[in-house]
Amino acid sequence: MIPCNDDHGMSRSLALPRDQIVFVSLGGAGEIGMNMYLYGYDGKWLMVDCGITFADDSMPSVDIVLPDPTFIEEQGDDLVGLIITHGHEDHLGAMTWLWPRLRCPVYATPFATALLNAKLAEFGQGTHDVPVVQTMTLGEPLNLGPFTVEAVSLTHSIPEPTALVLRTAAGTVLHSGDWKFDPAPLIGTTADVATLARLGAEGIMALVGDSTNVFTQGSSGSESDVRAGLMRLFANVEGSIAVACFASNVARLESIALAAAAHDRRVALLGRSLWRIVAVARQSGYLSGVSFYTDDDVAKLPRDRVLYVCTGSQGEPRSALTRLAMLNHPFVRLGAGDMVVFSSRIIPGNERAIYRLHNQFVRLGARVVTERDHPVHVSGHPGRAEMEEMFRLLRPRLLVPIHGEMRHLAEHAKLARACGSIAMVAENGQVVSLGPDAPVLLGTVPVGRMAVDGGRLVPSDSPILRSRKRMMCNGAAAVTLVVDEGGHLLREPQVSVSGLLDPEQEGAEITAAVTAVKMAVGRLSADERRKDESMCEAARLAVRRRFRESFGKKPVTEVHLVRL
Repeated sequence: MIPCNDDHGMSRSLALPRDQIVFVSLGGAGEIGMNMYLYGYDGKWLMVDCGITFADDSMPSVDIVLPDPTFIEEQGDDLVGLIITHGHEDHLGAMTWLWPRLRCPVYATPFATALLNAKLAEFGQGTHDVPVVQTMTLGEPLNLGPFTVEAVSLTHSIPEPTALVLRTAAGTVLHSGDWKFDPAPLIGTTADVATLARLGAEGIMALVGDSTNVFTQGSSGSESDVRAGLMRLFANVEGSIAVACFASNVARLESIALAAAAHDRRVALLGRSLWRIVAVARQSGYLSGVSFYTDDDVAKLPRDRVLYVCTGSQGEPRSALTRLAMLNHPFVRLGAGDMVVFSSRIIPGNERAIYRLHNQFVRLGARVVTERDHPVHVSGHPGRAEMEEMFRLLRPRLLVPIHGEMRHLAEHAKLARACGSIAMVAENGQVVSLGPDAPVLLGTVPVGRMAVDGGRLVPSDSPILRSRKRMMCNGAAAVTLVVDEGGHLLREPQVSVSGLLDPEQEGAEITAAVTAVKMAVGRLSADERRKDESMCEAARLAVRRRFRESFGKKPVTEVHLVRL
């Protein structure tokens, strides 16, 4: 029996059928990012991926958000392993924080293993508990409890992406991971279409599949098209070139370097994550034929001999690209005659930050180039035609769409039905029986989000973050009262305010707040004045009431009471 919630949100226990394969997402279904998926069979659980997402403005001063693993953590020894499908942060980035709570074996392909080990070593530095990541070999079965797992090679915007074939006595499930059919991926192999066709002939009970680009007609395009586009784009540029891309796109880094070399430019990397990826790629046998330099190495070269690759394609405030836009980089300046290339897609939610960078670079006189202007980017996820081809190859009985917002999941389900499969849409926490009987929703388990707040994890709905958001919206006030044992004021109350008013222009409002506090305290009875709680609450409400009347704001207010 495991804890779950019924349709009304009431806690109860859920008995999982031991002869059914069940699926539940703790993150990644109904959203893009924060992927964490569970498969249950015969009393055991297998986890696939352990990723992050990025915070929005609803969580001030928080950058990274993780799925809450409490449900699977409570299953203890029944978690037989965790398999990472590929090296993107939204699939493995939470490992550094969450593995000590999971403490299960971890498996990944060689590139993802090297990347994850580098992250864990940097995070741990001898003080944190980190796992030993075990390397999977494509095509070799891995036995984990009642599951036999086989990794199948696909293509994506990072080396060695894999689909996972999960075989049990009840049937076979294919978890797609992130994928596409790229006929010329440039780095790594093409998708193993022959194995996918063989699996389809053997029989796939369920496909749990990527929904990201379900609204994109046709195919997503090839990395070889981007390489050719960059070769053309870099010709006849008079000044410096800066290219922003995802650091993990190793094929893109190679294309940028080769296109730069073809036009007699040296490539300098700006951003620590780029150097980390290059080191891991070379350790894994990639990027051996290209050279990269530091900004100091190219400082004395003419502007038309330099190309900078930058982190920050999504407008991250502390990234190298943002520093260039704001003229905050210590060595590099961009301006008239220079070109800034955004060789990446806009992740939904980042539009404002990215367009802010576009405008700033244009203000500096640089030319901004995006995928709308020139073939400088292709997606790593399948277009609709590629999804249809996957259905043709696998012929799954059932689709459970993942890796998408609700509109993506619903459209992917519609496509599956048009291709002859049945489909079941399930959001995070909903437990689905995949078979061998007809698919059915069994109930729900608790899910949630955790924010990385400095060096700690806090629930996304914690009082800490709620209070911080209130302060951001309404400001903060502090009141100091000095009273005797009977609660009589010995000194004038002190009121200080942050983020609400300008003390030089609106100082009279603070004086009015002090008067309001004195009046509120004066109205208390003798017994109430002897109680700290009553004194503090009266002062707090007086300040909030006063500022609400003046500014329409209710600041987060603290009262410090000193009795002498």
